[in-house]
Amino acid sequence: MKKSAIKPTESELEILQILWESGPSTVRFINDRLNLSKKVGYTTTLKIMQIMAEKGILSRNTESRTHIYSSNISQDDAQQQMLDKLLKTVFGGSAKKLVIQALGNHKSTQTELEEIKKLINDLEGGEK
Repeated sequence: MKKSAIKPTESELEILQILWESGPSTVRFINDRLNLSKKVGYTTTLKIMQIMAEKGILSRNTESRTHIYSSNISQDDAQQQMLDKLLKTVFGGSAKKLVIQALGNHKSTQTELEEIKKLINDLEGGEK
């Protein structure tokens, strides 16, 4: 699947997140996990997953009576595509604005800050 074709809705992203965490799963499993945070009917989950399969976002194994769905896109690919879109449309292409906004509105842990510092250092060529 081409990265440019990754355009999941919010509901589809919730399903993808469960599949990325748990691996190939049944509609019942996905629906049960969704219902831990909000009420979602089984037929609603089924329909969304069928649409996702039609779009090519999911694949469905129909060898057994219980169909098993899996993601056709990696979490990294989806994050990259969505970040690129967000960067262009919301932050005018400025990574600096995105990072400042993210760090200013999110309480980062010391570990996260150290990882960010290491990334910056690596991007600068390892100079201290």
